[in-house]
Amino acid sequence: MEAAAHTGFIIAAYATAGAVLGGLIAWVMLDYSAQLRNLAELERRGVTRRSASAGAASAAGPASEGA
Repeated sequence: MEAAAHTGFIIAAYATAGAVLGGLIAWVMLDYSAQLRNLAELERRGVTRRSASAGAASAAGPASEGA
């Protein structure tokens, strides 16, 4: 019966945790879409990723040595 005395605190704790979790999910989704827009803008300007050219060069290197 003592659990009923703490029901308000338990509900408030779950609501707060849910609100914080929901806020974090919304923040991540908004940041993800902003980063996609930034990447699209950079690609539109012709800026390329360093990893794209380095990955292609390193992948082609061992294949040509083995042949």
